[in-house]
Amino acid sequence: MKQRAAVLDTDPETERVLIELTRAMPDWKKFRQIAALSDGCRRLAMVGIRERYPDATEEEVRKRFAALVLDRETVIKMFGWDPEVEGY
Repeated sequence: MKQRAAVLDTDPETERVLIELTRAMPDWKKFRQIAALSDGCRRLAMVGIRERYPDATEEEVRKRFAALVLDRETVIKMFGWDPEVEGY
């Protein structure tokens, strides 16, 4: 059975080269890329929260973000914020 490309919009040869380059990359550089992607995702989530709740304070935005990435019990314990009551 032929293996399908992991990325559907990428040419298989291009994907192969990308995988080779990633495997050859030093761990510190991979970590830096992962950290940058994670930061980008966090920023995008915060923008989405601000768009949905334009009057929210920065503290409320942080609580709503925490509600997206942590379990409900932890958010309640850490922030006194119940996402099921206040919203996500």
